[in-house]
Amino acid sequence: MKRFLLLIAAFLFTSLSLAQDLPHEMTESEKILWEYYQPQIFPEFTDPPPTPVRTMAEWEELQGVIITWTQFTSILRQVVDYAQDEGLVYIVCSDSNGVKNYLTSGGVPLLNLKFLVTSFNSIWVRDYGPWSVYSSISDSLKIIDWIYNRPRPLDDVIPVFFANYSNLPIYQTTTPPYDFVATGGNFFNDGHGTGFSSKLILNENPGKTEAQIDTIMKKFMGLNRYIKMENLPYDGIHHIDMHMKLLDEETLLVGQYPPGVADGPQIEANLQYILNNFLTCYGRPFKVVRILMPPDQSGQYPNTGGDYRTYTNSIIINKAVIIPTYQLQYDTTAFRIYREAMPGYRIVGVNSNSIIPSLGAIHCIVKEVGVTEPVYISHPKLSGEIAASDPVEIKAFIKSRTGIANASVYWTADTTLGFTALPMSIASGDTFTANIPSQPSGAKVYYYISASSNSGRSITKPITAPAGFYNFEFDDPVPVELISFSASAERNDIVLNWITASEMNNSGFEIERSVGSRQSAVGNIWEKISFVKGNGTTTEFQNYQFIDKNLSTGKYSYSLKQIDFDGSFEYLPSGQAGSNVIEVEVGTPGEFSLSQNYPNPFNPSTSIQYAVSSPANGTGRQFVSLKVYDILGREVTTLVNEQKQPGVYEAEFSAGGLASGIYYYKLQAENFIQTRKMILIK
Repeated sequence: MKRFLLLIAAFLFTSLSLAQDLPHEMTESEKILWEYYQPQIFPEFTDPPPTPVRTMAEWEELQGVIITWTQFTSILRQVVDYAQDEGLVYIVCSDSNGVKNYLTSGGVPLLNLKFLVTSFNSIWVRDYGPWSVYSSISDSLKIIDWIYNRPRPLDDVIPVFFANYSNLPIYQTTTPPYDFVATGGNFFNDGHGTGFSSKLILNENPGKTEAQIDTIMKKFMGLNRYIKMENLPYDGIHHIDMHMKLLDEETLLVGQYPPGVADGPQIEANLQYILNNFLTCYGRPFKVVRILMPPDQSGQYPNTGGDYRTYTNSIIINKAVIIPTYQLQYDTTAFRIYREAMPGYRIVGVNSNSIIPSLGAIHCIVKEVGVTEPVYISHPKLSGEIAASDPVEIKAFIKSRTGIANASVYWTADTTLGFTALPMSIASGDTFTANIPSQPSGAKVYYYISASSNSGRSITKPITAPAGFYNFEFDDPVPVELISFSASAERNDIVLNWITASEMNNSGFEIERSVGSRQSAVGNIWEKISFVKGNGTTTEFQNYQFIDKNLSTGKYSYSLKQIDFDGSFEYLPSGQAGSNVIEVEVGTPGEFSLSQNYPNPFNPSTSIQYAVSSPANGTGRQFVSLKVYDILGREVTTLVNEQKQPGVYEAEFSAGGLASGIYYYKLQAENFIQTRKMILIK
């Protein structure tokens, strides 16, 4: 029987190796073959890169893209027409002359084309094509190749063929312990070490733990954080590019169905999972842009048999974005959303009605190839209202293999008058800064960053500048923006913690105290008990602490009085003494409690205060556990694991060896369990 099955597998393998019009999903024949399929292994390429790498984001500068010339050639022809305006188009094909004739017959010029004449199985190069990564941040270009999650051996070796053609080093996840099955349509990343996938990535690697998968992606793709979302019930291939896309480091484009329709509920749940648990690479909440998931021509959605129409399945090629189109009534809205979200880009469409029934569109049939020597710019863009009366600092991390020859900020308060260049200076390492002059309140400023390497290569951030740019508005400065003020008791001491998001001419804080509860504090006598020096003018988060020591048992109320250098003052968050107070009680706690860590956000360490009550059995001591977990629920460390007397305690958590992100800490004792969230920003 086993021999018979092997003969069937061999027959299917031979026939599928010759097929070219394969669907995006796995066929029934392929499902049988997958049980016996072994990818072709090139042993010399199976170790991870010898130095840390960074995976290129889709919006970074490209030398070009790869397509495979087989089915849906009318769509491919339009992609070639648009893509060759922005860079090279590598065309995997069996007959280059036939491709050239088809292109010219459709009026497409043969400008920036390279033909890779080799065998292949299917059009879906997004899933099996090569990944571009860079040594360190922006050093030499390398190729990464995963095991394709289809038994299509000719497709699976395309990355090796391309690497040899381009004379680039290649590293493959094909042998233990790094054997790893994945598909390109189920992955995107922010270029800063964060990757996104559906949980298909776990389903297709059942022999590996999630931690082992994360390790492989760290070694081969440079991921420090790998976010995985629940699979969608009606998306048969479970590729996230069918409903989600990163437009830049901090902007998520997310498909939207009518309430309760098709995959809408799970998309909303996945989006909330991201927003509730993760910050961007710059430690800020993600910006979300919604775009419709339209019904098919009969008005049907996937849950009633309709096509899986999507506008997120687009491709960014330098200064152009190619989006799928279906019907004018929906396309018009999609174009508007893209143009508003991606100013300066050329937004073009390709009719995808013929390909979408195969569960794929434009993104699925195109793969990016990075430039060999990038000029890398990382910059947390300024936007919205900026409270400032002084010049506004523009800061960017800029790096190139040959070093940076010059960098500038270009800015203007009126785009019709053009931009003015401000040379950037090195603040430290690869960090450059420049200051945009202060403007009247209400004035809008437009800016972008430009940098050149010592080898003469140049790039702007955003890449579409000066047609595309960032902007913010000057606003009347607020002396101090307070974002938190808390108090906790530790034995006979009270610890006050507060955090400011920005400060202007801040001399410091007077701390005022009243004996008694919050309810009676307004009528009580307030006394100044201390002064804590401020940080003058800053737009960075500042953490403050004051400890009121050796207090008697009872309740105490506190207010913060912020004082400017000129002597003017205000009570924070606003009002007068006693109108905005916090209350805390000194004494043996009557119940368990877990306080918010301080400081938060933190780097590299923070303190966690907790209270232990008297145990129900009256023994005086009870077992207490305090543990820290990462965003995936994996235990990071145990801070407390012992018997404790009733009282208030403090534990120190050091995160020096951990990546930036969200962590959780949980206190457990007797029948009490409480969990809180904290944020590590490096």
